[in-house]
Amino acid sequence: MDIRELRYFSAVFEERSLTRAAARCFVSQPSISLAIANLETELGTELFIRHRKGVVPLESAERLQPIARRIVEEADAARNLFRQGVAKQVLKLGLMRTLDGGRVTALLKPLTARQDLKLHIVGPAERADARIVARSLVSDDEHFLSLWSERYVAALPLAHPLTLKSRFRAADLAEVAMIDRCHCEHSALAGRGGKPREVAAIAETEDWALALVAAGVGIAIVPEGVVHGRSDIAVREIEMTLKRQVGLAYPAVRAPSEGLKTLIATLRAAAPPKGTRQQKRAPVKRERRGKVALR
Repeated sequence: MDIRELRYFSAVFEERSLTRAAARCFVSQPSISLAIANLETELGTELFIRHRKGVVPLESAERLQPIARRIVEEADAARNLFRQGVAKQVLKLGLMRTLDGGRVTALLKPLTARQDLKLHIVGPAERADARIVARSLVSDDEHFLSLWSERYVAALPLAHPLTLKSRFRAADLAEVAMIDRCHCEHSALAGRGGKPREVAAIAETEDWALALVAAGVGIAIVPEGVVHGRSDIAVREIEMTLKRQVGLAYPAVRAPSEGLKTLIATLRAAAPPKGTRQQKRAPVKRERRGKVALR
C-alpha cells in the first residue's frame, strides 16, 4: 500500500471530489483516479460512489480514513525525525489574500514539512522571493508558473430572490445589493447590465465577504473554492465564464534563491504529467481586450 495513494485518498474523502482533490494535491485528476482504483483493487472493496458532482464515501472509506490519516501523519513525522539540524534555506513567499484555505494548506504543507526550508509568509505586494497570485497581478518582469484555474460564482443569502434562478446573467446583478471584495474586480461584470451597481459593503477578506452574505447584506462574486462546504449561503453560476488563473510569480531579472529553487522543484514534481496543457515560462503579457481580468 503506497503512502501517496493514502494521501490522495484522504484528499478525496475530505473534498468529496476528485477534481478538488487533484487541485489540492497539485496533481492531475487521472493520478487521483488511478490511486483510488489501486487502493480499491488492493483492499478488495469499493471506497466511493461516483456521481456527476463528486463522490460519496462508502462505509469502507469511513473505516479507512482514520487509518490512512494516521499512516500519512506518522510517515511525515518519521521523515522529519531524521532531518533535524539540517541547514535551512530561507524562502519569503507572498500570498494573495483571496486564496481559499484548503488550497493554501495543500500548497504550504509540503514546504513546511521540509526541514531544509524556512518559510516566511508576507503580503502579495511586499518584497519576496516569489508570490502566489492571480495571473492578472503578474508584472512584465516576472515568470509565471501556473498552478490552477478556478471560476467565479455568485454567493447569495439563502432567502435571496435570485436563488430561484439556477444561474443568471450580469444584468440580473444590476440594482442588487453587492458586497465588493476589496479590489472590486467584478465591477465590470455588474456594470454590463447598463444600470448602476449598489455596493452594500466592501470586505477585505473572503471570510468577511461570505459572513456578510450569510447575514443577508448582499451578493458577492467569489472564487468557487472559497464557498466549498458552506451550508449557510447559496451558490449560483454566472452565465458568462469568469475564471482566474493562479500560479507562482517570480522575478525574471535575477537568479532564483536556493529556497525558490526548492519551491519550483516541489511544484514541478507535483505538476500534471506530460500531455496536459502546460504554461510557458515567458514574461506574462497583458490580458486580451474584451476579457474581464479578475484578481
